[in-house]
Amino acid sequence: MFEIGDKIVYPLHGAGEIEKIEKKEILGEVKEYYVLKMPFGDMKVMIPISNSDEIGIRSIISKNRAYQVIDFFSPKKVDDNTNWNKRYRENMDRLKTGDIEEVADVVNTLMVREKEKGLSTGERKMLNSAKKILYSEMMIAAGFNME
Repeated sequence: MFEIGDKIVYPLHGAGEIEKIEKKEILGEVKEYYVLKMPFGDMKVMIPISNSDEIGIRSIISKNRAYQVIDFFSPKKVDDNTNWNKRYRENMDRLKTGDIEEVADVVNTLMVREKEKGLSTGERKMLNSAKKILYSEMMIAAGFNME
């Protein structure tokens, strides 16, 4: 279980700091939630503690690991054999893992594709979301202030 002040990653939403832990009654059931303050905007996310393992909640990476992830970016060849819908599903599955290298690879691949071939509207939205997920963890891991 995480505690107030811990910095964690919520797959598909990004990294943030646990601001508080509170109980809420929803549909007659009382559950405890992490209230996660996100580094972008004034967004807060509530995560049910009982589902945190299933959701894939994890601690953020170390500062050293963050620098290794930056080195992970490299030019790649764009795969011309798949349609955008298949690529989208595959990339979404990779983002759902919450693994920082998978997220970085999705960002890298979509940025290369955008430059070389262009992106569908769905892929463009995915790229923007994946960047926020990646940047939020990288900022926190590198020690940037979330204010």
